[in-house]
Amino acid sequence: MIKTLRDVKDEFYKSGTSIAQWARENNFSPDLVYQILNKKRLPLRGESHKIAVKLGLKKELLNQILILKKSRRKSNGKLITYK
Repeated sequence: MIKTLRDVKDEFYKSGTSIAQWARENNFSPDLVYQILNKKRLPLRGESHKIAVKLGLKKELLNQILILKKSRRKSNGKLITYK
């Protein structure tokens, strides 16, 4: 299940773990995690995407499937569309 920003913030509050502590334990920049949780950065790709997946805000597999659906490749002269 994909979590909301409110869900993630509530989990931090209930567990007593600070956002900065979680970020350091998971080798992420605390500033970047705060930016994502405060809607100052969209987690579209790269580190911000990895953070969102780790927090449960995005699903890695779902995102890859959506990318594959949009991509088209040519193989042996035939157009292949991923569905």
